[in-house]
Amino acid sequence: MKFSIVLVALTAGTSIAHPGMGKAMADIQEIQARDGRSGPSTEMIGDLVGLDDRRLTATSRDIKNILSGRVLCVEHIANEMRGMMVRDAGRCNNLARASIRLGFHDAATWSKDTGGTGADGSIVLTAECARVPENNGLAEVCAQMKTWHDKYKGYGVSMVDLIQFAANVATVSCPLGPRIKTYIGRKDNAVKPPRNLLPSPFHSADRLLQLFADKTFTADGLIALMGAHSTSQQRFVNRTRPGDPQDSTPGVWDVKYYGETIDANAPQRVFKFQSDVNLANDARTRAAWESFIPESSQGAWNHAYAAEYVRMSLLGVYNNNTLTDCTKALPPFQRSYSSSDKSVIDRFMHGLIGSAQKVKNLLLKGDKVPSNV
Repeated sequence: MKFSIVLVALTAGTSIAHPGMGKAMADIQEIQARDGRSGPSTEMIGDLVGLDDRRLTATSRDIKNILSGRVLCVEHIANEMRGMMVRDAGRCNNLARASIRLGFHDAATWSKDTGGTGADGSIVLTAECARVPENNGLAEVCAQMKTWHDKYKGYGVSMVDLIQFAANVATVSCPLGPRIKTYIGRKDNAVKPPRNLLPSPFHSADRLLQLFADKTFTADGLIALMGAHSTSQQRFVNRTRPGDPQDSTPGVWDVKYYGETIDANAPQRVFKFQSDVNLANDARTRAAWESFIPESSQGAWNHAYAAEYVRMSLLGVYNNNTLTDCTKALPPFQRSYSSSDKSVIDRFMHGLIGSAQKVKNLLLKGDKVPSNV
């Protein structure tokens, strides 16, 4: 549905914020001026009159942005995204997983040695989703990003901001997932990213540590980022096991991934990337890996992951000083999760269900798995 300028004006009062609202407000004012109407006021009031921007508090800056019609952040985009990322099981689905991965893959095409594109939307804008082997499985989410971009670009929303915003909406839409500091205002760049800057599921620990160090990440930071595999269901690394999860709670943002990756007796259907096993067992990363194994480490991992992903989302971004904080537009944090289909998923994970592919498909969609599957 194409949002009209009038609809944007009507919803502005009830929305927290909206990327591109400044342009929409300008459009409204232009139309109303042509019709001989005054349009909304942008005059400052109270102690904001003549107050230098350098003296603004966070609250007064928000107020000034609203009064002047500058770039804001509206919840309805986040709500639309979350509505497609979570279904009746309450777990995040394949669109959410792919959105998180897309955020990584767009940003990680940058390094200190080579420069490169980084977080600039180029993965979608130059059709890298379908052309590059490392991006297998991202075609559907890239198509969805194009749909969202077509819908919102008229309001000043960039492709790169949609990608990074969706990655953070997806993370917090997964039960237990953190609300990550989220910024908008990056610039799109339709230039093909350089090759060989993305990780492989077959890389050695040496290769991964060097690859991420060149993106400014420490070994501990890399291990925190690896936990995003907690929600994963692989489809292309091993095509004989499509849909197998990387831990026993697919679609839930928990720490089971860390323990089950190194557990020789992990449930049968837990799929382990060789790269993950390599990192878990390397002397340089083992302590960090093991620190996230206890269930009590959920909060510490969320905090570590969130900090590292902010760094990831800003790789190759050279206008940080003009970005806008849109974290408040994200969905709320879900502190706990109870699965009504836990028993049947447990049986599936241990190889005790014959119709395994049907279960995998339901998990990919985020649907409940019936007990009689």
